[in-house]
Amino acid sequence: MPVDRDQMLRAAATLLSRKPGAPMDEVARAAGVGRATLHRHFAGRDALVRALEERGIAEFGAAMDAARLDEGTSEEALRRLIAALEPGAQLYGFLVNEAQLFQEDVNEGWDRLDGRIAAFFRQGQERGEFRIDLPAAWLTEALYGLLGAAVFAVQQGRVAANDFTYLMAELLLGGARRSVTA
Repeated sequence: MPVDRDQMLRAAATLLSRKPGAPMDEVARAAGVGRATLHRHFAGRDALVRALEERGIAEFGAAMDAARLDEGTSEEALRRLIAALEPGAQLYGFLVNEAQLFQEDVNEGWDRLDGRIAAFFRQGQERGEFRIDLPAAWLTEALYGLLGAAVFAVQQGRVAANDFTYLMAELLLGGARRSVTA
């Protein structure tokens, strides 16, 4: 029976988002394969994490495309982005917190995504919809941080999974939204 690499990556992302230090034999069990099979596809933990990173970059970019960040108000676009990120949130949460990804040279894929998100926040600032006293880079980091925190809170049962998009959007927008004072 052929082994589905995509299924192995999904199982690894699910496990590692809950238990980042899980050993490869535990990842193999979660994926429903033997350790040797897992190693045939991923030479070790670094190779597995790199494959997850590639997948995460591709999915995150696709979510950004699906969110149509240039349509409507910045608030509407941010809500669409968070909703589009939700299906892959476990993977992104793991990747945001996986320190080894940031120990080497900067990844061009992440740089592109960071640039796109920061440009989105800058555009919202230029439109007068987002606060201008917070750098777009900080708003980008806040999005990543909230994503990781929301994944953890759902996994721990501290918040309902159905509230993921709402909770993230309200907290981020509450801090990012420019208030108009009369």
